[in-house]
Amino acid sequence: MTSIKKLCVLASLRETFFLLCITLLLSAASRAADRPNIVFMMSDDQAWNGLSVPMHPDLDWSKSSIVDTPNLEKLAAQGMRFSAAYAPASVCSPTRISLQTGKSPAAMHWTKAAPAEEGHKMVEPRNIRSIPASEITIGELLQSAGYATAHYGKWHINGGGPAANGYDEGDGDIGNEYAHDYGDPNPADIFGMADRAVAFMRKNKEAGKPFFVQMSWHALHAPQNAMKTTLAKYAQKMGSSVDDKRVGSAAIAENLDTGVGIVVDAIDLLGLADNTFVIYMSDNGSGGGGGGKGGGKRGGLAGGKGGVWEGGIRSPMIVRGPGVPADSWCHERVVGYDFFPTYCEWAGIPSSKLPRDIEGGSLANLLDDGKGNVKRPREEMVFHFPHYQGGDGPHSALFLGNRKLMKFYEDGRLALFDIAADISEQNDLSKQLPQMVKELDSLLVRHLDDIDAQMATQNPQYDPVNPPVARKGGGGGNKTEKNKKPNPNRREKR
Repeated sequence: MTSIKKLCVLASLRETFFLLCITLLLSAASRAADRPNIVFMMSDDQAWNGLSVPMHPDLDWSKSSIVDTPNLEKLAAQGMRFSAAYAPASVCSPTRISLQTGKSPAAMHWTKAAPAEEGHKMVEPRNIRSIPASEITIGELLQSAGYATAHYGKWHINGGGPAANGYDEGDGDIGNEYAHDYGDPNPADIFGMADRAVAFMRKNKEAGKPFFVQMSWHALHAPQNAMKTTLAKYAQKMGSSVDDKRVGSAAIAENLDTGVGIVVDAIDLLGLADNTFVIYMSDNGSGGGGGGKGGGKRGGLAGGKGGVWEGGIRSPMIVRGPGVPADSWCHERVVGYDFFPTYCEWAGIPSSKLPRDIEGGSLANLLDDGKGNVKRPREEMVFHFPHYQGGDGPHSALFLGNRKLMKFYEDGRLALFDIAADISEQNDLSKQLPQMVKELDSLLVRHLDDIDAQMATQNPQYDPVNPPVARKGGGGGNKTEKNKKPNPNRREKR
């Protein structure tokens, strides 16, 4: 071969190699563009009807008559509201470990945030108190699929914090105490978190890399740290003092809404709206305005934090993103651990790579028109709280279709509700439908056994003459332990 021919061959090879590199780069960029960014925002202790956004189209009391959340109103107008969305648990840490693993708190053996209490009729099981290193987290899966990952705010499940569990950036292994360190002009670090998230999104947009951001807001904790101008607004609006906890809670809810607006506006300004899912929900319920059995003149949800009545587990939820119709509704029952397989579907992670024992199902198909089914390993959905945090003692709930069974372990009592017709859980159908109660109870027992759920056990040293004071929180419709008053000297743990 002549030297001229050799040069021509080499030039051709270089050109082919260059074209191949360009093709691969374009292909990678195309794959990155095809895979959406995900921004998940979770408030702390926010009630289903705690926003100025209705969470049910037919219930006027499904929004707050006091709190102003204009940015969440805007997000709802641009996306889909879920009227039957549930946090995985009625307390914070169990929800957080569930979101990371795609498993229910009962399966993870972490069903309560506070330490177990002594001296009750039943002995509470002991929680694991730390996410095991053996668990494959959603952060790790998305990271392995090429996503940049970040977790800002409250982690609260130990295990080395976000950095040890699949997150490139984060605020560390922090809990509730962090919220109280930040006051006006950055209450509960709302605006600091927003700034860090915006910087992360901008950096990864410039790098052409898809990203996942979890914003675990500390608010509504540290309500007394709300901005002074907002505290003054609600003190006047509610005819009370700025020191009133209710005033602080309303004020910091509006401050949180401002932080949400900063993040969502940045997504729009960065030109990422067409390829970014934005999700908003709460880590647990916080009552529902009705108290007691629910009801009241305007309606309400029964129970609250630390119980599996609707007020403890039903959560506000809004999703905006590509293909999601504006100002739309979904009434299908969904739960927080459904996001694990949903994110994986969006990221193109094959189902074969997901942990076998996840309990959620992808809700991606619901986002077209709000209709469809979530395919989970089990048809029923179970919430398990084998602890004391209110007047009900250890109890569980099972949903199947529109029926909700509740079981109270101290006395074995069962209650049945048609949750579609009776969202306030006022009408116990157990005596009218005894066969259904029996069948659902058997299903509940089998479900808890299948996932190796921990159960409360009888306390042989229980002293009925001198029972412990019931914890504040929880307490729903037909209480097992009535008329117990909280101990004013006991500081509630979250």
